[in-house]
Amino acid sequence: MAIGVAILGAGLYATEEHVPAVEKCSLLSLKAVYSRSQSSAEKLGKDQNVDAYFESPAAEERSLDALLKRDDIHVVTIALPINSQPDYIRKSLAAGKHVLSEKPIAKDLVTAKSLMDYYDSLPPSLIWGIAENMRFMNSILTGVQKVKELGGKVVTFHTKLNTFMEDDNKYLNTEWRKVPDYQGGFLLDGGIHFVAGMRSLLQAAGEKVCALSAFSALLQEKMVPVDTLHSVWRLESGNAGTFVCSWSTEHKSGLELEIVTTKGRVTVTPTNVTVSTKGPDGKSIEVKQETEADSGVVAEFDAFARSIQEGKPDARQIPEEGLGDLVLMESMLKSGEEGGALKTF
Repeated sequence: MAIGVAILGAGLYATEEHVPAVEKCSLLSLKAVYSRSQSSAEKLGKDQNVDAYFESPAAEERSLDALLKRDDIHVVTIALPINSQPDYIRKSLAAGKHVLSEKPIAKDLVTAKSLMDYYDSLPPSLIWGIAENMRFMNSILTGVQKVKELGGKVVTFHTKLNTFMEDDNKYLNTEWRKVPDYQGGFLLDGGIHFVAGMRSLLQAAGEKVCALSAFSALLQEKMVPVDTLHSVWRLESGNAGTFVCSWSTEHKSGLELEIVTTKGRVTVTPTNVTVSTKGPDGKSIEVKQETEADSGVVAEFDAFARSIQEGKPDARQIPEEGLGDLVLMESMLKSGEEGGALKTF
């Protein structure tokens, strides 16, 4: 029997990613949608031929409480503004629903740890997953595999994203992102992906970040409070690498993640993974593997559905992973505010 799903949120990401992901997962069946506004909920509900629930105007039979009382809904996926999500996570878990909530886990570490404490107080049969799709992208999955196969001690690494947010960018023009009331703005909202991607590669190499220093800047006024980070991360082994993320570099260069070990180098982009090693004769050998460009969302929904079916969380979606991403992002933002102050953890 398919697992009944309700999607909370009717914005861009819910409609463009969550809905198609549910449709493509044979284990899931969409039963209802919810939005704070009646018009948004009813439009999406009509498009998907499912029941619509909403907050305004108030209607008891179409409220979130009414949705959460339904026995045919087992899972709630949440794609709402960052500051709104914690209340919906708590309420859905309290109603006995499994929850897959969008990254970041919360707006800050205090909120995230409070949510995790609440989750830990609930029956262990309930599963709360953090939807960080970068951990499920084809290129990252291939990169993780190649790092494990390569072996060796990590010598250095880098994450680099230099891009430019145009005035007509659809995500930038959502109201809650125009004037963010959470730390970091787009650096938290979008940059958290690249933290997760590099953490996945470092974990594959058996490494963990223990300290960092960062500098931040605002290059475009529309991207408040900051849009650019340059950071150095130190590993527990003592070696270090860099993390660069800018949403306002007009001469953009795209995304690249790379790990260099004593055995070679693995370089990951959204569409390929390159492994560089040395042959017996000392000459460089480079093997590039093309990977299908994807968002990873379908794979993460499938993984969550299987975790419900098996009664065991997918290790890539546990709250501790979302917290680990947020620790690094919040530390970089705070270090940037403090002129590069060293942060350890």
